[in-house]
Amino acid sequence: MQIIGAGVGRTGTMSLRVALQELGFGPCHHMHAVLQDMPGQVPLWEAALQGRPDWDAIYAGQRSAVDWPTASFYRELHAEYPEAKFVLSHRDPDSWVDSFSETILRALSDKSQAPAEVHGWIDMCLAVIARAGFLPDMDRATLEKAYVAHFEAVKAAIPAAQLLIYRVSEGWEPLCAFLDVAIPEGEFPRTNDRAQFWELVKGDDV
Repeated sequence: MQIIGAGVGRTGTMSLRVALQELGFGPCHHMHAVLQDMPGQVPLWEAALQGRPDWDAIYAGQRSAVDWPTASFYRELHAEYPEAKFVLSHRDPDSWVDSFSETILRALSDKSQAPAEVHGWIDMCLAVIARAGFLPDMDRATLEKAYVAHFEAVKAAIPAAQLLIYRVSEGWEPLCAFLDVAIPEGEFPRTNDRAQFWELVKGDDV
């Protein structure tokens, strides 16, 4: 593992994933990878939540990872991959609460309405998100505080020389400088808006 994302979901993690793959740091693990292989991935993350991670199995064939579940394990991953570089993707806390509430939180809010085959995934996701300090019954102000607390905790845990604090709106330049690679000619990828989020979650493979 060369690059590890410590930014939580809805901070541009899908765009960052596409960018890292374009820069040659792929495949890049993302919640999408969990959705595509729930029978294989969910038990592995459940074990990690219980303190029995098998990082080699979780990230088999991957060179980087972003988004949840990864973002909730940045301390453990820094210990496991001490030479890796970390990217803390972020956005304005107020806009993050809007996006998180209308996507991830809403998708996980009522397990009884979801197909039985995704119940394990929902339970795992809720536990991963809780590990980062976010609970479903939090009000807006508390969610914002939890978001800022995660941001500050990552900054405190990861050495500054190994950490890029990054908004995807900044584009290629700071990311490429941090990774010491050339800036591609094309535009920085912009993906996974709210409509795309629901297409992913409700896809045929879920």
